[in-house]
Amino acid sequence: MVDINKIPSPCYVMEEELLRKNLSLIKKVKEEAGVNIILAFKAFALWKAFPIVKEYIPYSTASSIYEAQLAYEEMGSKAHTFSPAYTAADFPLIMKYSSHITFNSLSQFEHFYPQVKEQVDAGKAQISCGLRINPEYSDVETDLYNPCAPGSRLGIISELLGDTLPVGVEGLHFHTLCESSSYDLERTLTQIETKFGRFLPHIKWLNMGGGHLMTRKDYNTDHLIALLKSFRRKYPNLQIIMEPGSAFAWQTGFLLTSVVDIVENKGIKTAIIDASFTCHMPDCLEMPYKPAIRNATDPVEGKPTYRIGGNSCLSGDYMGDWSFDAPLKIGDRIIFEDMIHYTMVKTNMFNGIPHPSIALWTKENELQVYRTFGYEDYKNRMS
Repeated sequence: MVDINKIPSPCYVMEEELLRKNLSLIKKVKEEAGVNIILAFKAFALWKAFPIVKEYIPYSTASSIYEAQLAYEEMGSKAHTFSPAYTAADFPLIMKYSSHITFNSLSQFEHFYPQVKEQVDAGKAQISCGLRINPEYSDVETDLYNPCAPGSRLGIISELLGDTLPVGVEGLHFHTLCESSSYDLERTLTQIETKFGRFLPHIKWLNMGGGHLMTRKDYNTDHLIALLKSFRRKYPNLQIIMEPGSAFAWQTGFLLTSVVDIVENKGIKTAIIDASFTCHMPDCLEMPYKPAIRNATDPVEGKPTYRIGGNSCLSGDYMGDWSFDAPLKIGDRIIFEDMIHYTMVKTNMFNGIPHPSIALWTKENELQVYRTFGYEDYKNRMS
């Protein structure tokens, strides 16, 4: 049982038991379906927790040179790397830190593949190259998170590829999902076969990207396993790779904050906290979505009701409204649930707002503070 009185405010707190529960399920799907599931850092890059992750899943995917280096240094394995565009300056290190490199365009592949081939032919690297494809289909409704929206810069559409893939392409990679179900994946695979089926018998691997929220309570993992088994029987030549991010850290922890003031304007009471939506919970504003607050509900007539405001000077740094059983007062703690995935990876120090501490609540019921932040962290970011 987490004792919130032992936690500094503000603080991100991951619960080890909940993380291990997710990891156990992911490993089960991986083994029963006979696929390779790897961790996507873009959703969860809390590397001090990687020793726990590696007990279940040893590989990861990267979207940049720094993520690839983090995989190499802290996961102890080379990354499956994809970037919308590699630069000449970064590519030598991308090759050093990667086992798989996926290119977003034919021009990028044509430009950089000779370097990969030279390294592989010389015995200096073992790198498998692939192309990201765009099936022009996605169930994602929010355009900000839809990689297949019309005019998307991500992936190669079918009509730009001929009847055969360029020499050196060993795999294909698609990413069309976002916190999606196995049935969304099933519909996507139908589109993949329709648009790109001519290539599937002739490649070594197919990366199905992320967005597979298999740790969500209503996710049908039995259907997912059956779907993947069926696809593998159809294409026995393929190694199937999946790279969810949110699924690893889904509902594994929270952001603890405190009320520092309560203001009222035109009948709206706003509780201002010692954290910020724009700095510390940016997905709430970007998606947008209203996060769950522990022991609070959507507005109920007759109950104390508050808008929650962040402590930056951005006018839109607020969410609301919530009802509580008792009136809030300065010093009360407010806990935002499920704030581990897509939070710490996106945080910033806009306005010089202090960053929340980062901690693990261990399975032995102890608080292990991974890191606290101070003025020098802000100053160094500006130097």
